[in-house]
Amino acid sequence: MNKNELINVVATQLSKSRQEAEAFINTFIDVVSGEIARGNRVQVTGFGTFERKLKPSREGRNPKTGESLQIPAKYHPVFKAGKVFKELCN
Repeated sequence: MNKNELINVVATQLSKSRQEAEAFINTFIDVVSGEIARGNRVQVTGFGTFERKLKPSREGRNPKTGESLQIPAKYHPVFKAGKVFKELCN
């Protein structure tokens, strides 16, 4: 399912217009993204937790030359599924 299909399903299930459903989905994504970018976690009970984790710096190699280089530390987003969501998947 892609974003457009999700918007259509939400609009149908909530008996709202496609524009209202799109605004809801976009707002959800913006709020979660903004909170994660600020270093906060977003926990949706029964669904899961969105947060960011620090990937530490490490040594890597240039595959073309074999030269060693330092890969800097960076943050990446993480989603941990909640118990109810995990149970639905099994």
